[in-house]
Amino acid sequence: MTDSNDLFSREDPVFADKELLEINHLPDDGRIVGRDDEIQSLANALNPALFGQSPSNVLLYGKTGTGKSLCAKHVSRQLISEAARDGITVGKAYVDCAQDTTETQAVQTIANSLNTDATEISVPDKGISTSTYYKRLWRILDDEYDVVVIILDEIDKLEDDAILMQLSRAGEAGKLDHCKLGTIGISNKIKYKDRMDERVKSSLCEREFVFPPYDATQLRTIMEARDDAFEEGVLEDGTIPLAAAHAAQEHGDARKAIDILRYAGEIAQSKNDATVREEYVKQARDRAENDRFRELIRGATPHSKHTLRALAGLTLNHTGEEAFRTSRVYEAYERICGRDGVDPLSARRVRDLLREHAFLDVIEQADRSGGSAEGKYTEHRLLEDPEVVVDVLDAK
Repeated sequence: MTDSNDLFSREDPVFADKELLEINHLPDDGRIVGRDDEIQSLANALNPALFGQSPSNVLLYGKTGTGKSLCAKHVSRQLISEAARDGITVGKAYVDCAQDTTETQAVQTIANSLNTDATEISVPDKGISTSTYYKRLWRILDDEYDVVVIILDEIDKLEDDAILMQLSRAGEAGKLDHCKLGTIGISNKIKYKDRMDERVKSSLCEREFVFPPYDATQLRTIMEARDDAFEEGVLEDGTIPLAAAHAAQEHGDARKAIDILRYAGEIAQSKNDATVREEYVKQARDRAENDRFRELIRGATPHSKHTLRALAGLTLNHTGEEAFRTSRVYEAYERICGRDGVDPLSARRVRDLLREHAFLDVIEQADRSGGSAEGKYTEHRLLEDPEVVVDVLDAK
C-alpha cells in the first residue's frame, strides 16, 4: 500500500513558475513578441478613449494562437492605466463567446463584470429578462464609467447578431447618456463578417486587423521569453528551437507552442528527469494535439462525433485517399450507428453536421462536378490527424 505521505512532493526540480506557461496568463510588456505593429494599430483605434470619446469598433482576425486575444487584453489594460492618469474612468469587459453563446448569457456576463458595489444594481445569473439585463447594463455604464471597451472573443460562436446590434448602436439609440462604448470582436474566421447583418456590419466593422501566424524565429523568442518558468539549467539546449520549428511548420500557433513546452516539462516530471530533453518534444506535441482537439469538440453531440468518426475511419482505411463524398461518409456513419445501437439521423442532417465541422476547421469541404453523368457533389477531407481524432473520440 502506498504511504499517503509519499503521494505529494513539496519540491519541483523542473518548474520554477509554471503559471508563465498557462494559456490564460497575460504576460508583461516585454514578453509579447512579434506583435508591435498590431498592438500599435489597436492602440490607435482605442486612443480616443483617453479623451473620454468613443473608441473605434474593431474586428481582429487570424488563426488560433496568433496573439489576438493577448493583444486585445494587453492594450485594454494599458488604456485603463493611461486614462486614469487624466481622470478618465475606462472599464473593460471580456466575453468568451464559445461559452456565452446566447445574447442573454453575453449581456449578463458584461453587466456582471462591470458592476461595482457602488451601483447597488443586482445582476443575477438568471431569472430576469434579456431586456432587463440591458437596462441594468446601461445604468451601470452611465453610473460608473466614462468609456467601456467590450472584448468579444470567438465572436463567431454567438448564436446571432442581436448583442452586436445593441452594443454597436447603444449611443445612437439613446441607451447611454454619458458613457462611450467600443467593441473589439475576435474571430478565427476571416469570412466571419460576411455572415453579419448589414446594419451591424456598417457600425461594428470600423477597423479590421489580420494577425498572421508566427514564424519559427518569433515562436522561439516567445518561448525563450518564458524560459524562467523552468528551473535554471533544466532545458536542454535544443528543446526550445525544436518546439519552435515544429510549431512553425505545422501551424504558427504560439499557444500550441507554449503547450508543447509545458507538456515536455511535465513529461520530464513524470519520468523523474531533471532535464527537459528534445526527445520529450515529440511526445509533448502529440499530447498537445490530443488536448487541443478534445477542447475543440467539447460539448459536441453523439451524432456529431459519430460523423467525425466515420470520416476518420474512411481516412485510415483507404490509404491514398484523403477526400470522401457525402454519400460514403453517410454510409460509414450508418454503420457506426448500427454498431452502437442508435438510430441514424437523416442524410440531410449529417450534411449539416459536416458543415459545422468545416466551420470549426476540423474538416475541409470542396464542391465537385462529375459532369452530366454524376452531377455535382461535395467531398470532405479531415484536417486533423485521423489517429488523433480516433484517440480522442475513444477516450472516456
